[in-house]
Amino acid sequence: MKPLIMWTLAQKEMRDALRNRWFLLYTAAFIGLSLAFSYMALAGAGIAGFAGFGRTAASLINLVLLIIPLMALTVGAQSLAHEQEQGTLSYLLAQPVTRLEVFLGKYAGLALSMLASLALGFGVSGTVLALHGSGAGDPTVYARLMGQTFLLSLTMLSMGLLISALTSRAGVAIGIGLFLWLTFVFLGDLGLMGTAIAMKLPIDRLLWFSMANPLQTFKMAAILDINATLDLMGPAGIYAMQRFGDLVRWLFLAILALWIGVPALAAYLRFTTKGDL
Repeated sequence: MKPLIMWTLAQKEMRDALRNRWFLLYTAAFIGLSLAFSYMALAGAGIAGFAGFGRTAASLINLVLLIIPLMALTVGAQSLAHEQEQGTLSYLLAQPVTRLEVFLGKYAGLALSMLASLALGFGVSGTVLALHGSGAGDPTVYARLMGQTFLLSLTMLSMGLLISALTSRAGVAIGIGLFLWLTFVFLGDLGLMGTAIAMKLPIDRLLWFSMANPLQTFKMAAILDINATLDLMGPAGIYAMQRFGDLVRWLFLAILALWIGVPALAAYLRFTTKGDL
């Protein structure tokens, strides 16, 4: 495995991302809406100026839950499938490179593209807060939200690559990715509430059912960083704090890590055994 080859492939993925109009559209939307949320926090703060990093971070959580998973799933889903459909993947694999180098190079390039997009969105909003916030709030809360958002983007990117490895047409892969995104969004707060009422789930099962959704796991981790408690998540959040205490934050991060690693490993195994390239 040669790092130089993987870095070259990663650079190619980043250049492709800059030519992807959907990726650029998602990035522009995220930057614009992040800035708008900062000014909305200012309006809510009244004469006190910007509401600070913590309040702005809280207002960004729902924006992140809608845009970032969709962007990462879309980008990941069309990565391998699009190149296979165009015939360029077969040409690439005919070169003196291994499939592991190709997969890791693509993953790294897409991950860095996502990180750049997030850095622009959070950076523009954070710069405005730093210049006009008069020192309100703790910027580490804002920085931790960006780190957790990057973890969420990696979970969706891994799942997108798995979808891409399982299909051979980019249109089908994107369609599956959109359906998966809608499923995760639907199984959010309202979906969990309806499921809990319909199935009469006990609190412990409701908590684990919530953590089976990476979007909900991210949301609980982000709220915990901002609010230092999960009371806002209702009975399941209170139970999580009572059951796991200070370890609950590490539990959320471990679950996100599993959501990153397991689909990525499955995507790589499918990619290495795919014989129709």
